[in-house]
Amino acid sequence: MRSNYKPLGKYIREVKKRNLDLKVTELLGLSTKKEFRPSISNIIGTDLATYRIIGYNNFVYMPVTDTWKGLAVALYREKELKIVSQIYKVFEIIDENELDPEYLMMWFRRPEIDRYARFMSHGSAREIFDWEEMCNTLLPVPNINKQREIVKEYNIIQNRITLNQQLIHKLEETAHAIYKQWFVQFDFPDENGKPYKSNDGEMVWNKELEKEIPNGWEVKAISEIGYLKHGYAFKGEDFSEYETYLVLVSPGNFKIKGGFNFDKNKYFNGKYPKSYTLKEDDLIVNMTDLSKDGDTLGNTALVPYIGFKTLLHNQRVGKFELKDPEYNFFIFFRTMQKDYKNYVLGSATGTTVRHTSPTRIGDFRVVSAE
Repeated sequence: MRSNYKPLGKYIREVKKRNLDLKVTELLGLSTKKEFRPSISNIIGTDLATYRIIGYNNFVYMPVTDTWKGLAVALYREKELKIVSQIYKVFEIIDENELDPEYLMMWFRRPEIDRYARFMSHGSAREIFDWEEMCNTLLPVPNINKQREIVKEYNIIQNRITLNQQLIHKLEETAHAIYKQWFVQFDFPDENGKPYKSNDGEMVWNKELEKEIPNGWEVKAISEIGYLKHGYAFKGEDFSEYETYLVLVSPGNFKIKGGFNFDKNKYFNGKYPKSYTLKEDDLIVNMTDLSKDGDTLGNTALVPYIGFKTLLHNQRVGKFELKDPEYNFFIFFRTMQKDYKNYVLGSATGTTVRHTSPTRIGDFRVVSAE
């Protein structure tokens, strides 16, 4: 172990301030993103005097790790006092000129800490990462100026990521607007670069859609331009509770409003068929929804770039194998429309777990220029 690794207990102390006068009433909880969130607990009739008060630069963590699969911890950065449940541990840094709070929180965000907390947890009914284990945790503690320099660079990167996400959101909005203009309003650029329908482009009545479409266009089922490939049933014994370079793309990776969600990854640590890997811009669809309201059932996503990780095409997820890869973007934006969602949910099967099928998705009809 390098000499600059120090036990965390040297720099922190537990905070045990209770809400005895009941002056603080706003209750916070922890999210899986290692952030605070408004508590959803029912506190009617609860004695809030036993709850812990937290203040600026206090850390809060959940000692129970078996339900979190890692260390649930967050740094409180607001001036106003709040309370958290007594099941949490609250602590603070003794001297912030020796250990910077943001530096420590940056360290807590590392997946290695999650793995360490799970490994060091103990207990029979519940696995606990107790205060003693927290204090025994070793981490590198360079001089305070170096810590603050690292935090500054980290924040610059995080701000760039946030900016990129905002840009992506704007691009998605622009793409949706273009799709609507071209394929709903039929004002795509004509041979002269002018909006087709608005400039008296020839339209013909389509009985199936009960509306006019551009002359020469037709209505096709998705199955006429490709098919859906089922995912592979990867062995459960090779699933990993720790992060690996193999990510199982599953129903949990679909966002409610469409797109890919990195927050609910499942990991794999075994052999896999190369034909069931996914690449950037592959179009996938959720065939099974674990919620009763079908929030993500039938939702599609374009596979994003994920760096050095390998994405595995898991069961309950379909992959569109279309005649032309450029159709991926067209079908993705078409399936973002409300009538598609109604179509999928209208024929979903199952009660506790709702399903759709490749046949049902393939029967959905789209307006095509070819």
